Amino acid sequence: MTAISVRPVRTALARALPGLFAAAVAVSAAAAAEPVPNKPGDCTLTSVKRIESRLEGMPDSGSAIAYTDGLYQVSYEMDAGVSSSRPGDRVRICLVELPHDCPPGDTRGKIYKATNLRTHRSWTMPDSEHSCGGA
Repeated sequence: MTAISVRPVRTALARALPGLFAAAVAVSAAAAAEPVPNKPGDCTLTSVKRIESRLEGMPDSGSAIAYTDGLYQVSYEMDAGVSSSRPGDRVRICLVELPHDCPPGDTRGKIYKATNLRTHRSWTMPDSEHSCGGA
């Protein structure tokens, strides 16, 4: 019976790992660079950057969540889906509604539905406390 050496397999694997790791990082970076949704029905994948309360230093003032792609959502209500999220969680976020009759340059008031891919919880909230033309 002939013995099979695993050394060539280990060596090949050791040589391949850095390239596989680099490829995984590149895929992750490409996913993070998806465009922000700009019309209702458009969705993107992003990650949670931080979880906040609506008002700094006031934990029960409502929920707020910031994403790594710059999107932000805020609510006057406490949202259990947001509260159960953690930085780094992957989130699928879809634009649900655009505000209407906005002053030029005022882009506030977009409504997004987000689903945390770890917890499978969803929430729908605007991107600012006030819609366009508001306070």
